This record gives sequence, C-alpha cells and structure tokens, in this order.
Amino acid sequence: MDKELLEILACPVDHAPVREEGDRLICQECGRRYPVRGGIPVMLVEEAEQPR
Repeated sequence: MDKELLEILACPVDHAPVREEGDRLICQECGRRYPVRGGIPVMLVEEAEQPR
C-alpha cells in the first residue's frame, strides 16, 4: 500500500491512525482490523473484524 495513503487513513470509529499488517489495516487505538481488497482499503465499520 502507498505510504502516503496509509499516513492519511484513520479508523472511522475513533479516528486513530492505522498500520498495515498483511492484508489488513489495524487501528492503533481500538484494534479493529479493516480488510484491503485488491489494494483498496475497505474502511467500513461493518466490514471490520473485532480485535483479537
């Protein structure tokens, strides 16, 4: 994923930064895991996996 895009993305729940981990973006605050499909981050709360 493009580093510039990653820098501006934030969790839609708590607006915290996210980090890339495999094919997921992980919220650094709440831990929600957002999928990346075909190189496109899906930042929808209903698509997120809850923290482990």
